[in-house]
Amino acid sequence: MALKCYGDRNENQRPGIQEVAATVPITDDPNLPVMTFRMWFLGILSCILLMFLNTFFSYRTQPLAVAATFAQILTLPMGRFMAAALPTGYYAVPLFGWKFTLNPGPFNIKEHVLITIFANAGVSFGGGDAYSVGIVNIIKAFYKKNIHFVAAFIIVLTTQVLGYGWAGMFRSYLVEPVGMWWPSNLVQVTLFRTLHETDIRKKRKLTRMQYFIIVMVASFAYYILPGYLFSIVTFFSWVCWVWPDSIRAHQIGSGFRGLGIGAISFDWAGISSYLGSPLVTPWFSIANIGVGFLLFTYIIIPITYWANVYQARKFALFSSQLFTDQGNAYNVTRVMTSNFAFDTRGYESYSKLYLSTFFALSTGFGFARITATVVHVILFHGKEILQQSRSTVEDQKLDVHSRLMKAYRKVPQSWFIVLLFVSLVLSLTVSIVWEDDVQLAWWGVLLACGVAAIFTLPIGVITATTNQPPGFNVLAEFLIGYLQPGKPIANALFKTYGRISMSHSISFLADLKLGHYMKIPPRCMYTAQLAGTLLAGTVNISVAWWMLTSIDSICDAEALQQTGSPWTCPKDRVAYDASVLWGLVGPKHLFGSLGIYRNLTWFFLIGAVLPFPFWILGKLYPKVQWIASVNIPVFLGGFATMPPATPVNIFTWLIVGAFFNFFMFRFRREWWKRYNYVLSAALDAGTAFMGVLIYLSLGLTHKKLQWWGTQVDHCSLAQCPTAPGISIKGCPII
Repeated sequence: MALKCYGDRNENQRPGIQEVAATVPITDDPNLPVMTFRMWFLGILSCILLMFLNTFFSYRTQPLAVAATFAQILTLPMGRFMAAALPTGYYAVPLFGWKFTLNPGPFNIKEHVLITIFANAGVSFGGGDAYSVGIVNIIKAFYKKNIHFVAAFIIVLTTQVLGYGWAGMFRSYLVEPVGMWWPSNLVQVTLFRTLHETDIRKKRKLTRMQYFIIVMVASFAYYILPGYLFSIVTFFSWVCWVWPDSIRAHQIGSGFRGLGIGAISFDWAGISSYLGSPLVTPWFSIANIGVGFLLFTYIIIPITYWANVYQARKFALFSSQLFTDQGNAYNVTRVMTSNFAFDTRGYESYSKLYLSTFFALSTGFGFARITATVVHVILFHGKEILQQSRSTVEDQKLDVHSRLMKAYRKVPQSWFIVLLFVSLVLSLTVSIVWEDDVQLAWWGVLLACGVAAIFTLPIGVITATTNQPPGFNVLAEFLIGYLQPGKPIANALFKTYGRISMSHSISFLADLKLGHYMKIPPRCMYTAQLAGTLLAGTVNISVAWWMLTSIDSICDAEALQQTGSPWTCPKDRVAYDASVLWGLVGPKHLFGSLGIYRNLTWFFLIGAVLPFPFWILGKLYPKVQWIASVNIPVFLGGFATMPPATPVNIFTWLIVGAFFNFFMFRFRREWWKRYNYVLSAALDAGTAFMGVLIYLSLGLTHKKLQWWGTQVDHCSLAQCPTAPGISIKGCPII
């Protein structure tokens, strides 16, 4: 028996977003079986496979994130094979009087959607392994401390379940309203329809399935160049080739370590890796990101650097590294005691901690982005949120999708409240029982959960309308850095419970909206997402624990360099550095009364003020379209991912996005409606399949190609300082 979670069908109504109207079907067949044996079998299998691969690959020097698209495509032929091969008879369950069948009929689109959502459960927005396992890696691999497996298991699992709880609490604000349209889901909807619906071929035109297959094969074949044979195309920096001995030319032209002026990327993975697919992001969001990126990268940074603000010229122009006052890499062990606490005397006798100008200003604008997000949502969406709070869904004007979803039984809010309560109790247990291992006090857990609860709504609104989630890593790290100074592990765990649980909630909300578009019964969604979350978390910590306890010197880049071992944990290295920066040294010594960057805290106020002028102008001139399109959090988010994202990643993303979502959308509308999202899905799929193939065939055997075309961008001088007398290995002394 296929479990049914639905009722009667409703009438249609035209959607209110152009992109949604062109992509999402406005029909529903409530009789399609959803919770079938095929869904459970393929969902469990793909969830285990996806989480295993993502966790396994995340420890490598060149990590690879295997997106849900991978499972989405692989499970289609498997589902159809099961529909053809499994018996169709019904079987009785003794004592309960139930009947079930292994094969209720043809493999349908709703089963396929739920399998993909099941496979994607537990993954943060954007793909990859569950970020929460990073805290376990930091404790065991970087700080060399012991932590009980039960504590590690609870941390990973509760972080994800907390995210699901927040998603359930805010679904009426971020899933049901028409304006919360989640652009990234339109690619998934298009791909599902391409794989399942019959498309009539027009004269001299390809069907969507034909177009998808052609592009996917071409993308698969092409990715061997940036992925292995000719990786220089990822950062094509020709300026450095023209002036090979000029530090300034390398700083300006390097796409990997500099401003990237003149550089371009021909690698789809590089283009879409940080801001997502540019074919998905709406034009107004691309325009906001573009203006903010160009202003920050090509005007503010050069002026600040060459004016030597904060002694900028002693350090690299573009770097996330920590520096001494003489431009050398900062030796953290000089300022840390044997108990992993801050050594004040060591800090005073060694050196103050310095950042590159790019990193420092990016952090300052991160402060502004936090307050701008809250103020923007209050000003531009406050009335809508208030109305949503005061009235029930039945009292509001519903779009076609919400009307169709009224046919299905809703999930009671109490189900999500129970999840939150149980997760919170278990999280507090970790902080109380294993406080010596995790350093975070019980009140820190409560505060982190409060931060996540407060920011899920505003960040969800921005993500649902612009496809660009504004991060607030800096806020979580800044806050606990002041409240529990000198405790780096506490800082990392606070960020895990605050920011990472919120990131998971954004991912769950996106999947809930996908289910809303594809008319998946809400109770079936709840069951699949919760089961997928528990399974993904279990696989995640199991694989991580196995690798941490079986691979010698894992995450120790210096020790592994001699053996050529790939298990250097680059993502966790960034998280470890952040715990040192914000938890060990602390914001007081950087942005507080003892820090040289204390003036950057004014950006909190600047961010809060910036949305007001455009809100006022929008009230005065409601018919001026460009004013209504200004979005300050997105404007400030165009450079939020740098570093580790590079200017050439963002610049090429802007070019591609402007071409397809401005030119093609405006002047080739029929092509855009038919193929745009198919193109994005095909590029993702082809790149992912070739990426996995390269890893399995060449990466695991350590067969690395070495020649001119695989040496990043040939801009080695881009990391050199330009201040007189600074001596750095590999750099000329000015």
